[in-house]
Amino acid sequence: MTRPKNCAMPAASPPGCGSTGFQPVRGRFLLCILCVPSVLSVFRIFLNPFSFFCIFLPGVQSASTIGGTMNNRLLLSLAVLSLFVLAAPMLAQADTLTEADRDRLLAYLRSTRDAVKQATKGLSSAQWNFKSAPDRWSVAECLEHIAASEDFLFKLVTDNVMKQPAPAGPFDAVKAREKDDQILKMIPDRSQKAQAPEPLRPTNRYRSPQAAWKQFEASRKRTVQYARKEPGLREHAINSPVFKEMDAYRCLLFLAAHSARHTLQINEVKADPNFPRK
Repeated sequence: MTRPKNCAMPAASPPGCGSTGFQPVRGRFLLCILCVPSVLSVFRIFLNPFSFFCIFLPGVQSASTIGGTMNNRLLLSLAVLSLFVLAAPMLAQADTLTEADRDRLLAYLRSTRDAVKQATKGLSSAQWNFKSAPDRWSVAECLEHIAASEDFLFKLVTDNVMKQPAPAGPFDAVKAREKDDQILKMIPDRSQKAQAPEPLRPTNRYRSPQAAWKQFEASRKRTVQYARKEPGLREHAINSPVFKEMDAYRCLLFLAAHSARHTLQINEVKADPNFPRK
């Protein structure tokens, strides 16, 4: 099959990749996230509006078949980053953001911020760095990932989603709220294990957990201010292969839900029987 122009996918799939290559779906191409080797490639693919990441989640099936079996640990991790990065632009509905919608978003942004603070409060160095297994994250690593993801996802909303067109169209308030609820239910669900995209994996980029918290706190404050003042959160949307229409409002719910997910992960680390008492 002919490769789409400007696509960054390698000619051959990497070892262990179950993809048989490009698969046409309604005139577009699905790409395997494992075949994207770098952040630069992510943005190269974004330049091609006819391609986006293939995301596999329970109950979501493509119109085409991709050979092989995808590791279940990828099920939700693909949504964390690739939901926004390569979703094809779509026409949004007319602005229907209500004060109730805004209040709900602001309350969720604040409550999830407070939950991160409470989960990481008063920890010793031993507690910050405890790992239940070599391949598991410590509390410090979870917090670093939360902080890094906050900045990355916020930038995707402001630099991508909010720049999509906003023509008029019928708005179904009931369906919109159902989609909002889907985000809040699916993303924090820790029953689906995940792997973070490589650019957002812990690398000790902030040098200390305290610095990571300060970064997250400042970033969340910026997000809250933006959500409070921005009038067009329902006016601009992208088309996600998982969540279908994703307006900017829903993307910010996703951002907050992502921090909630990893707060639960922090609490799992602290609940380990070998977690240091002090």
